[in-house]
Amino acid sequence: MSEWRHPFGLDARGRTADADGDRHTRDLIEQILFTTPGERVRRPDFGCGLNALLFGPNSPEIVAATQHTVQGALQRWLADRIRLDEVVVVSEGGRLEITVRYTRLLDMEKRSESFTRGTAG
Repeated sequence: MSEWRHPFGLDARGRTADADGDRHTRDLIEQILFTTPGERVRRPDFGCGLNALLFGPNSPEIVAATQHTVQGALQRWLADRIRLDEVVVVSEGGRLEITVRYTRLLDMEKRSESFTRGTAG
Protein backbone atom coordinates (compact mmCIF):
# COMPACT_ATOMS: atom_id res chain seq x y z
CA MET A 1 0.00 0.00 0.00
CA SER A 2 1.42 3.38 -0.90
CA GLU A 3 1.18 6.35 1.44
CA TRP A 4 1.21 10.07 0.70
CA ARG A 5 4.50 11.77 1.26
CA HIS A 6 4.87 14.44 3.94
CA PRO A 7 5.10 17.27 3.33
CA PHE A 8 2.52 16.88 0.61
CA GLY A 9 3.93 17.25 -2.87
CA LEU A 10 3.69 16.17 -6.48
CA ASP A 11 5.82 13.65 -8.33
CA ALA A 12 7.36 14.04 -11.81
CA ARG A 13 4.03 13.05 -13.41
CA GLY A 14 2.10 15.74 -11.53
CA ARG A 15 0.41 13.20 -9.24
CA THR A 16 0.42 13.01 -5.48
CA ALA A 17 3.92 11.93 -4.39
CA ASP A 18 4.05 8.57 -2.66
CA ALA A 19 6.32 7.54 0.20
CA ASP A 20 7.64 4.01 0.67
CA GLY A 21 7.27 2.31 4.06
CA ASP A 22 10.57 3.58 5.48
CA ARG A 23 10.00 7.15 4.33
CA HIS A 24 6.38 7.16 5.48
CA THR A 25 7.29 5.98 8.99
CA ARG A 26 9.97 8.68 9.22
CA ASP A 27 7.44 11.28 8.04
CA LEU A 28 4.96 10.19 10.71
CA ILE A 29 7.59 10.40 13.47
CA GLU A 30 8.63 13.86 12.29
CA GLN A 31 5.01 15.07 12.28
CA ILE A 32 4.54 13.92 15.87
CA LEU A 33 7.80 15.44 17.08
CA PHE A 34 7.36 18.88 15.58
CA THR A 35 3.60 19.42 15.77
CA THR A 36 2.60 21.59 18.70
CA PRO A 37 -0.36 20.30 20.74
CA GLY A 38 -3.34 22.46 19.87
CA GLU A 39 -2.10 23.04 16.31
CA ARG A 40 -4.47 20.50 14.75
CA VAL A 41 -8.12 21.43 14.95
CA ARG A 42 -9.64 17.96 15.19
CA ARG A 43 -6.78 16.46 17.19
CA PRO A 44 -5.79 19.12 19.72
CA ASP A 45 -3.70 16.67 21.76
CA PHE A 46 -1.63 15.46 18.77
CA GLY A 47 2.12 16.14 18.81
CA CYS A 48 5.03 16.89 21.13
CA GLY A 49 5.74 20.55 20.50
CA LEU A 50 9.51 20.22 20.46
CA ASN A 51 10.00 23.48 18.57
CA ALA A 52 9.16 25.31 21.80
CA LEU A 53 12.23 23.77 23.47
CA LEU A 54 14.77 25.14 21.01
CA PHE A 55 15.30 28.39 22.89
CA GLY A 56 14.52 27.14 26.40
CA PRO A 57 17.07 26.57 29.14
CA ASN A 58 19.33 23.52 28.86
CA SER A 59 19.54 21.16 31.79
CA PRO A 60 19.58 17.42 32.39
CA GLU A 61 16.04 17.69 33.76
CA ILE A 62 14.73 19.35 30.58
CA VAL A 63 16.42 16.72 28.41
CA ALA A 64 14.91 13.90 30.52
CA ALA A 65 11.45 15.49 30.39
CA THR A 66 11.76 15.92 26.61
CA GLN A 67 12.78 12.29 26.22
CA HIS A 68 9.78 11.19 28.29
CA THR A 69 7.41 13.42 26.27
CA VAL A 70 8.72 12.06 22.96
CA GLN A 71 8.44 8.45 24.10
CA GLY A 72 4.88 8.95 25.30
CA ALA A 73 3.74 10.68 22.12
CA LEU A 74 5.35 8.12 19.79
CA GLN A 75 3.91 5.21 21.75
CA ARG A 76 0.48 6.81 21.77
CA TRP A 77 0.26 7.71 18.10
CA LEU A 78 2.37 5.00 16.43
CA ALA A 79 1.88 1.92 18.61
CA ASP A 80 0.17 0.16 15.69
CA ARG A 81 3.21 0.71 13.42
CA ILE A 82 6.35 0.64 15.56
CA ARG A 83 7.79 -0.74 18.78
CA LEU A 84 9.83 2.04 20.33
CA ASP A 85 13.27 0.79 21.40
CA GLU A 86 15.03 4.00 22.47
CA VAL A 87 14.82 7.78 22.31
CA VAL A 88 17.98 9.85 22.74
CA VAL A 89 17.69 13.63 23.17
CA VAL A 90 20.65 16.01 22.91
CA SER A 91 20.18 19.74 23.47
CA GLU A 92 23.02 22.22 22.93
CA GLY A 93 22.39 25.94 22.71
CA GLY A 94 19.68 26.48 20.13
CA ARG A 95 20.07 23.00 18.65
CA LEU A 96 17.92 20.00 19.47
CA GLU A 97 18.74 16.52 18.18
CA ILE A 98 16.44 13.54 18.70
CA THR A 99 17.36 10.00 17.69
CA VAL A 100 14.54 7.48 17.61
CA ARG A 101 15.38 3.77 17.46
CA TYR A 102 12.43 1.52 16.75
CA THR A 103 11.31 -1.79 15.29
CA ARG A 104 8.83 -1.61 12.43
CA LEU A 105 6.01 -4.02 13.27
CA LEU A 106 5.21 -4.81 9.64
CA ASP A 107 8.46 -6.72 9.10
CA MET A 108 10.22 -6.50 12.52
CA GLU A 109 13.04 -4.52 10.92
CA LYS A 110 15.06 -2.34 13.32
CA ARG A 111 15.43 1.29 12.22
CA SER A 112 16.98 4.48 13.52
CA GLU A 113 16.02 8.03 12.53
CA SER A 114 17.57 11.32 13.65
CA PHE A 115 15.92 14.72 13.61
CA THR A 116 17.64 18.06 14.22
CA ARG A 117 16.18 21.53 14.63
CA GLY A 118 17.85 24.84 15.30
CA THR A 119 21.46 25.90 14.93
CA ALA A 120 24.59 25.16 16.92
CA GLY A 121 25.94 27.89 19.14
